[in-house]
Amino acid sequence: MKPAYKALLLNFLAFGALFLIARLILGYYWPENAVFLAVGSAIIASIFAPKFAVIKTNSGEKQMMKWIFIKKVRQL
Repeated sequence: MKPAYKALLLNFLAFGALFLIARLILGYYWPENAVFLAVGSAIIASIFAPKFAVIKTNSGEKQMMKWIFIKKVRQL
């Protein structure tokens, strides 16, 4: 699998997992408004999800991860 596809898949999986967790938690407290649940969960997931990217270097392509809880960029 190409590193760019792997980064895209990891971005999607991280966002999806955090979206579902936020949706379940918000749905427990505010079950009556579905639009608020979807928008609020998407905002929370986009803020807290780690970001994966591919960087081209002289030695090849490297996969990097940046997350709000880790100050520096990590190589995978």
